[in-house]
Amino acid sequence: MMKQILLITDGGSNVGESPVSAAAQAYAEGITVNVAGVIDEGTIGEYGAAEIAEIARAGGGISQIVTSRQLSRTVQMMTRQTVAGSIKQAVNHELRQLFGVGDVGSLPPPKRAEVVKVMEEMEETLSLSLALLIDASASMKPKLRAVEEAIRDLTLSLQARSGKSQVAVFHFPGDSMHTYCVMDSGWTSNSGKIGSLFGKIRMGGTTPTGPALLQVVDFITETCGKISTVEQMDTSLKTTQGDSNGVRSDYVV
Repeated sequence: MMKQILLITDGGSNVGESPVSAAAQAYAEGITVNVAGVIDEGTIGEYGAAEIAEIARAGGGISQIVTSRQLSRTVQMMTRQTVAGSIKQAVNHELRQLFGVGDVGSLPPPKRAEVVKVMEEMEETLSLSLALLIDASASMKPKLRAVEEAIRDLTLSLQARSGKSQVAVFHFPGDSMHTYCVMDSGWTSNSGKIGSLFGKIRMGGTTPTGPALLQVVDFITETCGKISTVEQMDTSLKTTQGDSNGVRSDYVV
């Protein structure tokens, strides 16, 4: 199972632990953190943009600054790109461990084609658990409709995968000064349930991005277990010894 957090924010955390440290902890526990930085009119600000990039870097994921209009396409792209990148990382890790081959591109062309084909199949068949963490601070209020549309579209696109996909939704800040983050939905693959959540989100307050990330990390590890990204992929790469070159003849997922 692959585990991801997708943080949708305009940056500028101002309460609690560093979100960069929280993202690093997530990645250490096998959870990739992607960040979509949303702007509307004007700019996101130098501090906000730098924070967004640093969170994604520490979380082993990717980041992108987008307008509200671009958000739906971006979150789908980021999710797919991170799945593909994690699979490539795991395959390259296994090749190095067993054969001293640096990456898939170093294989002979016939073997490379076989491995690439299986990697593409794994992108569609591996289980994916994606926790969406939505910044609901006051500055995000004009962008909530775009966030709602993006998440509905993402859920529909995940349903088209052949592998199991489930989504959980959180927003921050919480409803009181002692609640950093609220879980709006546990794991679900029901796009209708996701779409009904947004009327309940109350916008406003501070931006405790770091504490909110840590709360989502705890939820994922409690419900999905704790294992590194490479270990997750390696357990799915069951292989058999192949031709006279000693290179594996095929990968059976």
